[in-house]
Amino acid sequence: MARSLERAQGVTVENSNVALTRAVNVGRGPIADLAVDGDRLVVTNFGDHSVTVLDADSLAVNAAVDAGEPFAVVAAHDRAYVGVASVAYDAIAVIDTFSGVVVGSYPIAEAVTAMTTSPDGKRVYAGRVKEDGVDVAVIDTITEMPSIIDVANGADVTIDALRVDDGDRRLVVAVSDSRGSRLVVIDLETSRVRRILEIGAPIRDLGLGAGGIAYVLTSDIAARGVVHVVDLVDHRITGSYEVGTTPTQLTLSADGTRAYIVDWDHVAVWCTDTHAVVDTISVGARPACIAMDRDRLYVADQDGGVTAYLVASVMPALYPQLTSSSPRALVVPPVRELVAAGV
Repeated sequence: MARSLERAQGVTVENSNVALTRAVNVGRGPIADLAVDGDRLVVTNFGDHSVTVLDADSLAVNAAVDAGEPFAVVAAHDRAYVGVASVAYDAIAVIDTFSGVVVGSYPIAEAVTAMTTSPDGKRVYAGRVKEDGVDVAVIDTITEMPSIIDVANGADVTIDALRVDDGDRRLVVAVSDSRGSRLVVIDLETSRVRRILEIGAPIRDLGLGAGGIAYVLTSDIAARGVVHVVDLVDHRITGSYEVGTTPTQLTLSADGTRAYIVDWDHVAVWCTDTHAVVDTISVGARPACIAMDRDRLYVADQDGGVTAYLVASVMPALYPQLTSSSPRALVVPPVRELVAAGV
């Protein structure tokens, strides 16, 4: 049973736009991923082989569902789509978030490494790793008919993250291999690769903002944590900025003015206008993953806790004058276009 947390939580910067509202310990071990859909918050308990559905406002547990090694989840229209893996099979399980019942399952022949949904929730995209490359399985949640989009060939290539733009026209896929990392932009009308942009360091996550801007989070031993701002219209990196030591996940606020970044023992709040870290959120345990829904930020951690914060909207014209030290932009190597194998 979930129990209230009594450990320290807080925001480290004065006049912060983040306020703690709720905290609960799910009590089923480390949380691998979480997703929010209106009134429901869904978390995957990898070590416990279960998925927990919580009330997004009160954080009260509504249901716990058995699921073999769940690791990734997306949610839309009262359904949670959970990537599950075992020695015997890989699949995407479909859970009704109000009844807490598994209502369907899509067997997946290859390992799923990343998931996302279309803006209207009618399609689920699952990045898969095959023996000779990577592709994206597309599941139409209305007709339940699957389709496949080929992305790239290569024995060591993986998909790190994928997102669909608000216009439902482009699928942006982050891939990595022994040569480095790159963004693959796919036209969803034709299901064909249109552009490829080399990034460099391993990609951990990405977010899509307004006006065709992508925020790509990378980290490695040499450069540590970096956010690359990518113009998808002009097909170029416009700037790269240090954000932390070992970041693993990024999500954008609803108004696009902030990026929340999981980094080792805290969540960094990064301003998309000034390209600086303006706040740091600590939950008293190592954060594992985050999710954003309108004005609420949810942070799940390695101890099995979930903490909810109220996040104020910040308009660009109202940004405060920040620190005396400006963010250090990194030197970006010349952009080299690549061609996906088989395209």
